[in-house]
Amino acid sequence: MAEDPDYWFPAKRYGWGWGPPVKWQGWVVMLAFIAVILGGVYRFPPNENLPAFAAVVVVGSLAFVAVCWWKGEPPRWRWGKD
Repeated sequence: MAEDPDYWFPAKRYGWGWGPPVKWQGWVVMLAFIAVILGGVYRFPPNENLPAFAAVVVVGSLAFVAVCWWKGEPPRWRWGKD
């Protein structure tokens, strides 16, 4: 898992990507991402304005992945213990 104390998101043990946050800053970022998606559902209901809702999801997801990439352990394929 994360050995560097500055990582907010550790690498997953299996597969590619990041696991749940290990620092409070990571939890704040993840909760903000969830709030953006829920705000998009409220402001742009998908059954009424799908393009605007999709834009909110795409932009929010790209921002979340960018923060994970910046503050997370470097991603690579993992198959259990290294």
